[in-house]
Amino acid sequence: MCGICGYIKYDGPLSEYDKKIVAQMNSKLRHRGPDAQETVLLDNVALGFSRLSIIGLENGMQPLYNEDRSVVVICNGEIFNYIELRQQLKKKGHAFRTDSDVEVIVHLYEEHGMDFLNKLNGQFAFLLYDRKKQCAYGVRDQMGIVPFFYTTAGNAFIFGSEIKAILEHPLVTRELNLTGLDQILTFAGLISPVTMFKNISSLENGHYLHIDNKGKISKVEYWDLIYPEGQIGDGGKPEKYFVDRLEELFCASVNLRLRSDVPLGFYLSGGLDSSAIAMKVCLLAAGNVKEAFSIDFVESQFSESAYQQLVARESKAALNRKIFFYDDISERLRQVIYHCECPLKESYNTASLSLSESVRSKGIKVVLSGEGADELFAGYVGFRFDKMRAMQVMQHAITPREQALREKVWGDGDFFYERNFVETEADKRSLYGDAVNAVYHDFNCLRHFVVNRDRLRNRDMVNKRAYIDYKLRLVDHLVSDHGDRMALANSVEVRYPFLDRELVEFSATVPSDLKLNGFTEKYILKKMAGRFVSKNVVEREKYGFVAPGSPYLLRRNVEYINDLLSYEQIKRQGIFNPGQVEHLKKMYSQETFTLDLPFETDQLMIVLTLGILLDEYFR
Repeated sequence: MCGICGYIKYDGPLSEYDKKIVAQMNSKLRHRGPDAQETVLLDNVALGFSRLSIIGLENGMQPLYNEDRSVVVICNGEIFNYIELRQQLKKKGHAFRTDSDVEVIVHLYEEHGMDFLNKLNGQFAFLLYDRKKQCAYGVRDQMGIVPFFYTTAGNAFIFGSEIKAILEHPLVTRELNLTGLDQILTFAGLISPVTMFKNISSLENGHYLHIDNKGKISKVEYWDLIYPEGQIGDGGKPEKYFVDRLEELFCASVNLRLRSDVPLGFYLSGGLDSSAIAMKVCLLAAGNVKEAFSIDFVESQFSESAYQQLVARESKAALNRKIFFYDDISERLRQVIYHCECPLKESYNTASLSLSESVRSKGIKVVLSGEGADELFAGYVGFRFDKMRAMQVMQHAITPREQALREKVWGDGDFFYERNFVETEADKRSLYGDAVNAVYHDFNCLRHFVVNRDRLRNRDMVNKRAYIDYKLRLVDHLVSDHGDRMALANSVEVRYPFLDRELVEFSATVPSDLKLNGFTEKYILKKMAGRFVSKNVVEREKYGFVAPGSPYLLRRNVEYINDLLSYEQIKRQGIFNPGQVEHLKKMYSQETFTLDLPFETDQLMIVLTLGILLDEYFR
């Protein structure tokens, strides 16, 4: 992975001053690409690139061009199937100048125009400029693993891998986006295209932008995870067919993600998903020394160390175990928010940041991680709760207003996703200050786009929840602020075998009762993993770590946290009700108080991390 940034200017030629601007933008991405930096001016386009060298070490520096240099690209990410694509393109007469995986993009564009995107198996965001047509394309990969942010200001289109690069452009102003804050208080986190910065957008996964020679921007969806309508049958195929096919695709995915010119490692939590990756790596890269990275929370009542050590032994990996102390949370929180560019409702990203530090300290640039399996194969407790409600094991009364809100958001008045909207709104409005409540109607996130209801209509309950989890939890939270940002903060690229496009598309065809079988979650994944992962791991109870939240931090009496949550500071910010914040502080500070995470929202954590965000970006 790398960092990309730049802009297209429509009101005159570029000058040396523009080179200074794009160089300053690029400097904010050095953590993403510490190995080399480059800035280039082409026509009216300024490009910045910060490189993390992984493939094509000697000659893979970007920008990259086609044969006559009429097509240019800067790309953040990896094209895992580049070897196969390269062979096909060479047969059609294309000449390659480098060993870079990214070079296939310019030649595929020559052959197919923008129809080539679904030929790519990878994780990527790129800006492609066609000098003959004088148009550009901004692209984000199918699963949204790599970010692409953009805005228009003055007469320029401005983009970057992170918002902090965009903010360096002199035409860009900084204004807090309250809709983003409302999303974080309502859902798992931000939902593209919304960011915490008004007028700066996050390109949605599976989309690209077309920017013409007058600056007109069109957005196109080129891919989505589309579940079949109704109940998915097995088509007469036995269970073994689906398990075999899943293992075949999983094996191919891991194999592709082992392509690298630098050493790789993998994260190892001791759970099913990371253990399956570890064992497949062991089988596919036999004889090579493999580095596994784990984190252990010694102050927690739960430790997965025994499972981590078991899988490390069986996968013949060297286990690098990082001990994480709860005191590390307050020490790392400011750095976390700087890189996330958004508030958070939990502190777990501090542990993720610590883990990527451990990876980098061993000289490793690439790790494999298990995100995606829970969303695709019914791994969360919500799937079981849906089934209980369907069986009338658990029922909750629904008010007409609540039902109307669910119908508006999900297209189904009876569908419950994590929280009651009416109760959540009451909690939010008690937290917001008077001035913010006065304009609540305008920024209320339920009045803005949440999810494409057409992709939920007539889907069974397992696939409906899976689609929402994929869109609202996975894309812009787990593989964005939690994945991309916490890894690249330490110049580490994370690859996700469960998010291989072909594997993801196959998951949509698997019958729901092979995902949630009775009340057994991830049934088909356990069947597959049972072939090569220890029975002790496959059959262990699912364990979800919940990091200590704001009640713990309050009791630590940390000076900067006390300052950020002080009555005077909250009143000065003008966003939250200082009286309500004081009430929450008093309640959260009690030794006997606990939040039922993740089912309750840690409101003070959001208040605290918004305060850090304001300090970092809005002073």
